[in-house]
Amino acid sequence: MSNELIEKIHQLKARRKAVILVHNYQPGEIQDIADFVGDSLGLSREAAETDAETIVFCGVRFMAETAAILSPAKTVLLPEKDAGCPMADMITAPQLRELKTQHPDALVVSYVNTTADVKALSDYCCTSGNAVELVNSLEAEKEMIFVPDKYLGQHVIDKTGRDMILWPGYCPTHVIISADAIEKAKQKHPDAVVMAHPECTGQVRAGADEILSTSGMLHFARKSGAKRFIVATETGIIYTLKKQNPDKEFYRATDNAICPNMKKITLEKVVWSLEDMEYKITVADQIRTKAKAALDRMLAVLPGT
Repeated sequence: MSNELIEKIHQLKARRKAVILVHNYQPGEIQDIADFVGDSLGLSREAAETDAETIVFCGVRFMAETAAILSPAKTVLLPEKDAGCPMADMITAPQLRELKTQHPDALVVSYVNTTADVKALSDYCCTSGNAVELVNSLEAEKEMIFVPDKYLGQHVIDKTGRDMILWPGYCPTHVIISADAIEKAKQKHPDAVVMAHPECTGQVRAGADEILSTSGMLHFARKSGAKRFIVATETGIIYTLKKQNPDKEFYRATDNAICPNMKKITLEKVVWSLEDMEYKITVADQIRTKAKAALDRMLAVLPGT
């Protein structure tokens, strides 16, 4: 059955002049049909550079919104309309607007894992991989608001020494990874390198050998001389890691780090998405231009991002 679905996807992709973008946390069978697999911003930038007319984004809503911000002339489809991000939903535009009123001179740095409305109210966007470098590049004397992830924000504070106003948001999937789980994994695999995502808690980050974004983990695993790794992030990335490094071993820090929203997209839903051209993700022009400006400022400071 899956072979028939894959063939159908190829046919529909050609007809719709589509490109399929798949996040590292998606199920393996979805990763296998991708034109590009990667992190959310990297995928959106890849899509903007292709001549595709349709972008099928296998991820969550804020990622599809980012693709729509960067590719306004293209049709952006999210195969599962209810694939949201709890962390992105933890801060709304009215909440950020109120916080800015309390700190009128502060720069706002928003994690790319936010809605388009929040990006539009931000001075800069950042990724988990470039947040430290971005904050280091900004004026030291400027007050700074960082939203929405308090754990990524604290990681940036730890690395830069900058004082920032943090919003109390977090990723439930990363917070479920405990320091105890890391310790048990290390006891089981004592020679393994621990890679943790900066969305993890401070205790987990303290027990890690490397603190890395998803793309950072993929790069580090390829280049490292180590043969075994404990991976403290959403478990979907292990499929990618194993595929890229068949001679190395990767272990979950815990079996519980599964994002239910990332697992909602199936091959059937990709077929239906291309057949019916649903679900279209659009961003109003007045929001899109402001959100793109925050992304562009990030890219101007860190062009290699």
